[in-house]
Amino acid sequence: MNKLRAYLKTKSFRNNILGAIGAVVAVLLIAYLSLGYYTRHGEGAPVPQLKGMQVSRAMSLLDQQGFKYQIDSVYVLDQAPGTVIEQDPDAGTNVKENRTVYLTVVTQLAPNVQLPDLEQSTYREAVATLSNFGLKVGDTTYKADIARDRILAVMFGGQPIKTGTKLPKGSKVDLVLGDGKGASEVEIPELVNLDLDAAKFAIHGAGLVLGTIMYQGTITDSTNVIVVAQTPMRADSTSKTSIGTRINLTVSQGKKTDEQPQH
Repeated sequence: MNKLRAYLKTKSFRNNILGAIGAVVAVLLIAYLSLGYYTRHGEGAPVPQLKGMQVSRAMSLLDQQGFKYQIDSVYVLDQAPGTVIEQDPDAGTNVKENRTVYLTVVTQLAPNVQLPDLEQSTYREAVATLSNFGLKVGDTTYKADIARDRILAVMFGGQPIKTGTKLPKGSKVDLVLGDGKGASEVEIPELVNLDLDAAKFAIHGAGLVLGTIMYQGTITDSTNVIVVAQTPMRADSTSKTSIGTRINLTVSQGKKTDEQPQH
């Protein structure tokens, strides 16, 4: 140990250490300078500004300046087909000769998307959903319905379309919405020759109200009661009535018949 300590203090040891450090620094410096020379660091030509150009002009410019290029396409709403929207490397970047420049160009053909399910959606929900699918809202019309702004139908080209219908991305669809008022008038049901229970069901289903029931003749079997007259009744001049109208019935005992009652 004493000899080792004595050696570490000698001039020879210090010279060896300094020589080793110098050798390492020299190797690193030579490697750095060689790499810079090999890659011609800081040399090259700047990439031109291509974004916003038509792809034909961009390709011509790259050919003139000695660049290679590779093109990818994507569909973008509200962008002119053939427009360069992305480039790599960015404009102004110094690159070596024959470097490949990657361009993203707006395609001319819109991909098809499926119409999403808008049933029972509100207008605001439908607008957001359609936007997520790359579709737009065109005209809106209103139709009598109890729910305000509820989607009743989706139209394209003047025809109703169903969920899942394929449309070009970016297409406009028209929406039919409920006006929140409901139908003001309904068709008058034809009740003559129906049994009483069936007539009551038809009245309720039409949004009307059962009025008075008049019994004609003797009723011996309450399960076989037939409607022989109604007020109001459907006629050529009157086929509709207001919601909530009271329908009065005249019933009698007997079997169903195809003959209309005599008035």
